[in-house]
Amino acid sequence: MIIESMLDNDLYKFTMQQAVLHQFSDAMTEFKFQCRTPGVDFTDLFHKISKEIKNLSLLRFSEDELDYLSSLRFMKPDYIDFLRHFRFDPDRYVQMKMNGKVLELRIKGPWLQVILFEVPILAIISEVYTTSQFGLGSTLHIYGSNNLDRKIRLVKESGLPVRVADFGTRRRASRDWQDYAIRTLLSKLPIIFVGTSNVYFAKKYDISPIGTMAHEWIQAHQALAYRLVDSQKMAFENWAKEYRGDLGIALSDTLGVDIFLKDFDLYLAKLFDGVRQDSGDPELFVHKMINHYKNLGIDPKSKTIVFSDGLDFDKMLRLHKLSTFEMPLIYGTGIKCSFGIGTNLTNDCGVKPIQIVIKMVSCNGLPVAKISDSPGKGMCEDKEYEKYLKKVLSIVNQ
Repeated sequence: MIIESMLDNDLYKFTMQQAVLHQFSDAMTEFKFQCRTPGVDFTDLFHKISKEIKNLSLLRFSEDELDYLSSLRFMKPDYIDFLRHFRFDPDRYVQMKMNGKVLELRIKGPWLQVILFEVPILAIISEVYTTSQFGLGSTLHIYGSNNLDRKIRLVKESGLPVRVADFGTRRRASRDWQDYAIRTLLSKLPIIFVGTSNVYFAKKYDISPIGTMAHEWIQAHQALAYRLVDSQKMAFENWAKEYRGDLGIALSDTLGVDIFLKDFDLYLAKLFDGVRQDSGDPELFVHKMINHYKNLGIDPKSKTIVFSDGLDFDKMLRLHKLSTFEMPLIYGTGIKCSFGIGTNLTNDCGVKPIQIVIKMVSCNGLPVAKISDSPGKGMCEDKEYEKYLKKVLSIVNQ
């Protein structure tokens, strides 16, 4: 089995599931798989992918795994009890078929029951594809380890006190390769490497599990009992209601940075520790966030930007210099920063990774949208709804 543990998932899926349990346990949702890489033929991979997804139904949380989750101070006892009885049910909730060479996959069902599917399914698809192209032999290890060693040398030679975490579960070359990458970073960059989004590896190596919310949390609020114009702000307020100061990094790009800043008022800006940048121009984002905090009378140096959009190690070092302001004449101040590196860390082994996502497309029978600052990263199946949403929020040129 490619997925052998219920913890082999990203932390923010568990934190969102807990919030859904407490606030929206009856919400119904639909998610859609999309391969953004053109021309990928899944025909010969379909059977293997399908089998591995069905295998998810065999997984159970062990008491040891539940004890680990219980040790995280933001996990509540009733949620741990819920997980004790939780099962994946792909036969009921996952629909997949081939349309020519295109893999079509949808996840439909109660949000509470289907929310954990996304990351394991993407990891399965990524590993099946990568190994079909390259295999899991020594060649992959040679390519990957050489590339990783070069990146580690780059960080050491820079002398910069960067903070980097592994965000690469969903597009990893394989589970074993992600394990090797984490183990190597812990050995060679023990201060700089601060954790992983993957809960299984966080437990295995006794490092910090990292993550807060994903786009689906904010998207779903478009279809819940709030005015559309208030939906993003209510998503953040409901998050704060659930976690009371924990997990204080707000995702900034579900509706574009300008709408985010409009919603991220003084109350929310003070309440959250910082923001995550996941699309658009990161340098422009730094400029806008620093100015936003300064205009609200908040010292930007007391806040953090977590960069997570298609990072590689070179880009990380450049953004660190920009954000912490070794160039103070530009903005006159700095802001704390950290970095979540995904594909470039866990799938840089000689095969060009495929760009795959699973995004929410409806909630309670109503369409929802992600409107991105980066071309091709948006998602909405109902163009009339997308047009209406942009009109309500005064979104232009996206």
